[in-house]
Amino acid sequence: MPLPRWGTSFDPDWWVKGLIEREQLTGLGPAAYLLRTEDAELDDRLDEQPSERGVRETVADFNARVIEARRQLLGGPPVVTPIRDIEREVARWRERRTARTGASADHTGSQAQRRPWWRRLRKDQRNALGEHG
Repeated sequence: MPLPRWGTSFDPDWWVKGLIEREQLTGLGPAAYLLRTEDAELDDRLDEQPSERGVRETVADFNARVIEARRQLLGGPPVVTPIRDIEREVARWRERRTARTGASADHTGSQAQRRPWWRRLRKDQRNALGEHG
């Protein structure tokens, strides 16, 4: 019976990678894989930050871990995850935040234009009675 994922090249860690995928384990594995996953999810983490300072600290921490992993002191596959430009990430965070705020303001504005049902009911009752105001 052939081994799963056995191809032309041999990967000694095939079973560990399979276990991580199958069990959907997080926080385990070589730094190269963890940083790649974190890079893919970093925008969502940045969007959770309430201030530019938090964004800057999060990106700086991420970049420091990428640089440390590139030194290959612990071995493992090469780290190809790029570091992020802090100023660019702050600008992107600001744009996403403005877009979210604008979208929620549009939604809130449309809700604010509509009066609660009890006020509409009272106005209808007053109009029925011939009252104005």
